[in-house]
Amino acid sequence: MNPIPLIIDCDPGVDDAVALLLALASPELDVQAITTVAGNVGGDLTARNACWMAQIAGRHDVPVYPGATRPMRRELVDAAYVHGPSGLGDLPVGVPTVRLQDAHAIDWIEQALRAAEPGELTFALLGPMTNLAHVLQAHPDLTGKIDRIVAMGGAGPGKGNITGNAEYNIWADPDAAEVVLDSGAPVLLIGLDATHEVRSTAARTARIAAIPGERARACTTLLEFANRLDADQHRRDGAPLHDPCVIAALLRPDLVTAVPAGITVGTVDGADLGVTHLDLTLSDSLTGWVTHLDADGLFDLLADRLAP
Repeated sequence: MNPIPLIIDCDPGVDDAVALLLALASPELDVQAITTVAGNVGGDLTARNACWMAQIAGRHDVPVYPGATRPMRRELVDAAYVHGPSGLGDLPVGVPTVRLQDAHAIDWIEQALRAAEPGELTFALLGPMTNLAHVLQAHPDLTGKIDRIVAMGGAGPGKGNITGNAEYNIWADPDAAEVVLDSGAPVLLIGLDATHEVRSTAARTARIAAIPGERARACTTLLEFANRLDADQHRRDGAPLHDPCVIAALLRPDLVTAVPAGITVGTVDGADLGVTHLDLTLSDSLTGWVTHLDADGLFDLLADRLAP
């Protein structure tokens, strides 16, 4: 099988960083570019962090394009209180040898879609959907160039992490999420209902820590940071590992259980802002909602790919 032509749009972010390590170590994925967006931290830091993770992964061949520094119609509210001031927890960060490209991510995505064959490109959206939304809103004719979009975002009733019912990625730019979900492209949305099943337990974290090499050491540092924060806040056995679920779903679709769903997003200020509303009666919907993800399978995959 030919590798999947993939664009990773992200806002690193601790769990984004682990997702990048997994994706960049997987030959099944032809990562054509990493594009970045403001979210977990500001846009300058998410761009720097993407370059840093590409360097750790040994993938100087993958270009990194800096993207939107604010949501489509709102002010940025970041999540540095979760990811640390740098966005990468307490992972040491220097000046990356992987350099940012001069082009803006939104411009590059448009050009990549124009050059692609119909149904050629897959998108992994790990943060707010701002970059792709700008392109699809301005150029809806390019939707047909997309094979599928797999995104981390959303939450069922009472399972939000930024409000009681809203998940951060959708809440941070609900207008962008609305554009992408309404674009007509096939979208698989992996929300907190599934990602909270994927926890970095002590045993799973120790398994990654036992792997030699810089990639596994960096991954262990990221997991341990998230685990300490989660223990302080929730006293659970390991932090949920959200964004790597997107990469796992691309690599191993058998790890995911999903159902067709109509998905709309609240875009009006107030209690409904950023809430994902699910209609599970639409059996022919192009959008899907993940209900379960095999956590052991994901960590098996992560351990395999981080091994020297």
